[in-house]
Amino acid sequence: MSKLRILYVASEINPFLQTSEVADFVRKLPQAMQERGMEIRILVPRFGLINERKNRLHEVVRLSGINIAVGEEEKPLIIKVASVPSAKLQVYFIDNEDYFHRKSVFFDKENRFHEDNDERAIFFCKGVIETVKKLGWSPDIVHCNDWMTSLIPMYLKTTYKNDPMFKDTKTVFTVYNSFFSHKFDENLLDKVKMIDIEDEMLTHLKSADYEGFIKIGLEYADAIIKADEDFSESLNNLFETFDNNKKINFIEPNGNFSDSYYNLYNELFN
Repeated sequence: MSKLRILYVASEINPFLQTSEVADFVRKLPQAMQERGMEIRILVPRFGLINERKNRLHEVVRLSGINIAVGEEEKPLIIKVASVPSAKLQVYFIDNEDYFHRKSVFFDKENRFHEDNDERAIFFCKGVIETVKKLGWSPDIVHCNDWMTSLIPMYLKTTYKNDPMFKDTKTVFTVYNSFFSHKFDENLLDKVKMIDIEDEMLTHLKSADYEGFIKIGLEYADAIIKADEDFSESLNNLFETFDNNKKINFIEPNGNFSDSYYNLYNELFN
C-alpha cells in the first residue's frame, strides 16, 4: 500500500463550522487517514460564520492574489489557513469578500436560499484547484463532499486533464441529504464553463437545480459514496441510473469506516 496524497474538499469542517453531518465527517476521516500514513490537505470556504480571531485564521500571502473567473466577472481569491486543535491537520480556507463574508452559509436569516450560491460553488471549485496548483502539491485522490464540490471532478477531467499536477488524480464524490428546491438562473451554464468544456458536457446542469449539480458529480467522479442509505426517491433513481457505469458505495460512518476508505482509496489509485 502506497502513501497517498489525499485532498479533502467540503463546505465545512469541525470545529470551525458545523451546520450538517459533512463537518463531522471531514473532521474525522482526514485524521484517520493521516494516522495511517497518508498525506492530507483540506480545503473549505471561509464562510462569514467562522470567527477568524477565535480560530486563529491567517492569510497565506503566497497563495492569495489569483483572480477566479465566474462568467464575465473575475473575483480575487484569498487563502487563509488554520490548524485543527488537538490534531496535526492544516485547513485551508477559500475566501472572497463578495461571496463569503455574509454571516450565513447557504440560507439567510429569513431562510431564503442565496441567489448566488451557484457562483459561490463555482468560485470555490475553481479556487480549490488553483490553490492546489500554487501549493505545488499533486493529489492522488480528491475526495469531494456534497453538492458545492460537485464541479471539481468535471474540471479535473476536462480543463485540467493535461495539467501534470492532476494527470493521475482520481476523484471521489460523496452525496449527502442536503437537498434544496431553488432553481438557479439561465446563466448557470455560462458561469460554469471553462476551457475544453463543451455544451453537451453540461447537459445534466440544464435543470439548474440541486439534482443537476449532483448529476455532474456522479458523471465525472471515479467513485461515488452515499453518506446515507435513506435518500429521496428521485435521488435513489439517480444512483440507480449511474450505478450501471460505476460502483456506488455506502460506507457505514461507524465501526471500521476508516478501513473501508483506506481500501477504497488504494484500490482506486492502484
